[in-house]
Amino acid sequence: MARNKLVSGSHGIWKYFNPAFYLRRPRRLALLIILFVSVSMVVWDRQSLSRDYQFEVSKLNEEVLRLQQMLEEIKSVTEDVSVNSLKDVQEDPVDAQRMQRVKEAMVHAWSSYEKYAWGQDELQPQTKDGVDSFGGLGATMIDALDTLYIMGLDEQFQKAREWVASSLDFDKDYAASMFETTIRVVGGLLSAYDLSGDKIFLEKAMDIADRLLPAWDTQSGIPYNIINLKHGNAHNPTWAGGDSILADSGTEQLEFIALSQRTGDPKYQQKVEKVISVLNKNFPADGLLPIYINPDTANPSQSTITFGAMGDSFYEYLLKVWVFGNKTSAVKHYRDMWEKSMNGLLSLVKKSTPLSFTYICEKSGNSLIDKMDELACFAPGMLALGASGYSDPAEGKKFLTLAEEVNL
Repeated sequence: MARNKLVSGSHGIWKYFNPAFYLRRPRRLALLIILFVSVSMVVWDRQSLSRDYQFEVSKLNEEVLRLQQMLEEIKSVTEDVSVNSLKDVQEDPVDAQRMQRVKEAMVHAWSSYEKYAWGQDELQPQTKDGVDSFGGLGATMIDALDTLYIMGLDEQFQKAREWVASSLDFDKDYAASMFETTIRVVGGLLSAYDLSGDKIFLEKAMDIADRLLPAWDTQSGIPYNIINLKHGNAHNPTWAGGDSILADSGTEQLEFIALSQRTGDPKYQQKVEKVISVLNKNFPADGLLPIYINPDTANPSQSTITFGAMGDSFYEYLLKVWVFGNKTSAVKHYRDMWEKSMNGLLSLVKKSTPLSFTYICEKSGNSLIDKMDELACFAPGMLALGASGYSDPAEGKKFLTLAEEVNL
C-alpha cells in the first residue's frame, strides 16, 4: 500500500513534465509558454545589462585614465610655469632685495619678541618689556603665525605652534573685546590653519569662538561688545551708554562664517549673519548708520556717522563678505547694503582749500564735520576693491576715481 502511494505520488509530480498533459489542457500550455518567454526575457535582459554595464565601466576607466594623464600634464606645465615665474622674480635684483629686506625686518622684530616678550601680547621696544594688553591671549604670537608661514620661517613657525599647543589658554577671568579678539585671535588661528592644515589651530579657534558666542544672546541679536572669557558675562562699555558699537558688532562676519565652513557647525555663521539681517531690515536709504546701536531693539542712536573709528570696518566687512562668498546670490544683500553705503559716502566727500585734497567728512545730525581720522584711510582701498563689482561700468569708474582722489 505504501509502495502504491509512493508511485502514485511520483506519477503526480512527473505528469507536469509530460507534453501530453499540456496538449490536453491548452490554457496551461499557454501559461507555460508565457512563463518560458518571460523567464527567457529576464535572463536575456540581465545579460544585456551586464554587458552594457561592463562596456560603460570600460569607457569610464578609459576616461579616468585620460583625465589622469591630462592632470599630470597640467601639473607638469603648472610646475614649470611656477618655477619659471619664481626664477623670473628672483632674478629681478630690485624685487629680490625688497623681499629680503622685508624678511630681515620680520626676523628682527620676531627675534626681539622671542627674547623679551615670548608668549605675551605685545613687546614694548623701548623698555624691552612684554605686556598683556589683550588679556594674555598671545596676540602678537597668533597675529604673526601666517606671516611666519608665508615667509618660510619654518623654525620660528614651529616654535610658535608648540606654544599655541601647550601654553595658549583662553580660560581667563578677562573681559575681552569682541572686536579685537575676533580679528586677531580667531582670524589669526584660522589663517594658520588654512595655511598649515594643522588642526591644533582650528581647535583653538573653536575654543575661543565658543567663549565669545554668549555675547550675541541679546533681544535683537546685536552683540554686546565685551565678554568675560571665563564666565561668559557680556556687556557694553559704560562710556557707550549701554549701546553696542557699529564696527564692533559688524566685524565678526568673515571669521565666524569661515569657522562654520571649516568645522561644519552652522552656529557661528548663524550668530553673525543675524546681525546683518537685523540691520538690513531698517537700513537707511543712504546706507549710513550711526556708531551706536541699541542691542535690545537694534535701533541706531542719534550719534556720529563716520568711516573712521567705531564705524569703519562695518562697511569694509559688507564688501569683504560679498567677495569671500564668491559674489553669489547668497551674499548679494551684503553687496546691496555696501552700494547703498557708498552712495551715502558720496554725500560726505569734500575738498580742502586751497590745496583741494579730497577727504571724507564725519556727520553729526545734519551737519558735516571736517574730520577724517587715520582709521578712515582704508576707504580708498575698499572703494578700489568694490569698484569692479558694479553692473554699470560708469559707476565702477566713478568710485575708482574717487579712490584715487582720496588716496592722494
